[in-house]
Amino acid sequence: MLGRLSTSWLKIVVRRSGFWLIVAILVLITLVHYGEVLEQPAFFTQLTATLGLERHAIERILYLAPIVWAGFLFGRRGALLISLAALACMLPRAIFISPSPTDAIFETAAVFIVGNVLVIAFQSLRRERERRTQLAALNQTSRVISQSLELSQVLKSSIDSVIDVMSVDAAMVFLLDEKAGELALAAHLGVSAEFVRESGKFKLGEDFNSRVVETGQSLYIEDVSKETTSVGMTLAADWIRSQLIVPLKSKGKVMGTLCVAARSQRHVRPEELELVTAIGNQVGVAIENARFYEQEREVAEQLRASEERYRELFETAYDAIWLHDLQGNIVAANESFVRLTGYAPEELGSIKASQLIAEGCLDSVKDIEDPMLKGEAIGNLSEATLIRKDKAEAFIQLSTSPVFREGQLIGFQHIARDMTEEKRMKENLQFYLGQVTRAQEEERKRIARELHDDTSQALVVLSRQLDDLASMTKGLSEDKRELLENLRQQTNNIMEGVRRLSQDLRPPTLDRLGLLPALEWLASNMSTNSGIAIDISVHGAGRRLSADVELLLFRIAQEALSNVWRHSEATKAQILVEFDDRKTKLTVSDNGKGFELPGSAGDLARNGKLGLAGMQERARLLGGSAKVESEPGKGTTVTIEAPV
Repeated sequence: MLGRLSTSWLKIVVRRSGFWLIVAILVLITLVHYGEVLEQPAFFTQLTATLGLERHAIERILYLAPIVWAGFLFGRRGALLISLAALACMLPRAIFISPSPTDAIFETAAVFIVGNVLVIAFQSLRRERERRTQLAALNQTSRVISQSLELSQVLKSSIDSVIDVMSVDAAMVFLLDEKAGELALAAHLGVSAEFVRESGKFKLGEDFNSRVVETGQSLYIEDVSKETTSVGMTLAADWIRSQLIVPLKSKGKVMGTLCVAARSQRHVRPEELELVTAIGNQVGVAIENARFYEQEREVAEQLRASEERYRELFETAYDAIWLHDLQGNIVAANESFVRLTGYAPEELGSIKASQLIAEGCLDSVKDIEDPMLKGEAIGNLSEATLIRKDKAEAFIQLSTSPVFREGQLIGFQHIARDMTEEKRMKENLQFYLGQVTRAQEEERKRIARELHDDTSQALVVLSRQLDDLASMTKGLSEDKRELLENLRQQTNNIMEGVRRLSQDLRPPTLDRLGLLPALEWLASNMSTNSGIAIDISVHGAGRRLSADVELLLFRIAQEALSNVWRHSEATKAQILVEFDDRKTKLTVSDNGKGFELPGSAGDLARNGKLGLAGMQERARLLGGSAKVESEPGKGTTVTIEAPV
């Protein structure tokens, strides 16, 4: 760009009126210097003699005036140009005409040297003054744009300051949108509304501003009308003649451009370029700071809104929420917590969180918090008993999560849902379900007993009577005797079915000998009827369990084997009973076709798996758990765990 400035310098100098005035003065002095040679008029010769200019030293001194003046107007290059012209004017006389050529040549050289030295000295003073002016301008710009962190205000202040400092007709700031690949007019002064409308936004590569963004180098445009871009033509239509564009940089990154424009052709000196570039850097830093400020303000606003939403959720939440520090001091609690515990808000400050949890539940809560203190977990669910102010107990489902500040654990947040009524309803449901199961088993037992004691005995008597009747040959035909024999056989079959039904309803072995013999009878009976090979094995020291537990485990095994017989198409099945000090474990597995398990245990009944759902209900009555594992083609395994 500096090369382009140098090329246009001479054209700009020649076009200025001051240049031709200096040339006229130079010509006038030269006429005086060569007066006698040029046969000047008498009055001019007389004036020269009167002024004592016969030696022509004073004319040589007068040559200093245009040299120094050129230095003021055009700088060192202008002074050098005029001093060379003056030298060319003085040397012919000093060499060929002067009666004292040595003195004349010395005086000529002295004028050339002194003129340039004076120009250099004046230029140094001028540069110092301009440097101070630039510093003052930079300070002014910095002071103006630092008065606000609002981006719009920063840009407006920057434009005003640049126009004031540079004495230009217009100034514009274009900001880069990297995602859209566009430059947008963000601030302007001195341009028409039509320019703003036509050139408010344009894609990269469509204008000379794009060149500045891509190269990061300043660009001087002497004549905007010669540019073929849409922005250039719009500027020309707005009577803008020349333009200087500098990049807006911050930390080496181009953020946009600063354009200063004049409606007349104007030469841009290097020091002016440095000044505008420095202002552009200041504006770039100010823009980045303003953007950071806007981002921080936006984040702060989002945090404030988030805190307000959290506070609203915290205060209006149905669940009880409280926070305590690492020492157990309660630092915040919502209204639901106040209602749940019965403590007034002002009383909570003097209460430790551990005072609210029943002693038997403290260890389980501590087991959740300890891993969080070590950074090994982020939260967990548990059940606990909460002690209210009136010493009443509330059963809660407790969710615990850590609270951090600047990466440091400062406490815990607890969310408690009151499960008291639900737990009581569940206990009542379990109680009623147990009662129904017991009543069902009692009814099974009664029916089995009646079938055994009444129906079976009556069938035995009927069978014997038919046998006696069939043995009487007198008076009976062969057909009637065969009929009686068939009736007796049918009666025996019915009697065997009633006996089997009686045992299925309530196997006597279970009451007399316990679970393991009853399971052996069940496996043998099921294997005989179904043709499926059923093995039974026992791990651990076998023992008698309570009647209810043995009955429920037997019913689960019975239902599992019934499913194997009816649905699995299995050829083998196994019953495994494991005893240890804490639980009894019953596993029934097969090698059948298996099936696709539903998403949750609650879907078993909806999907028609009523037998499996019944097993789970019986397991819950035991206070244990039921687990079903199955895959298509890989068989099914039912595992029941019952606590001792």
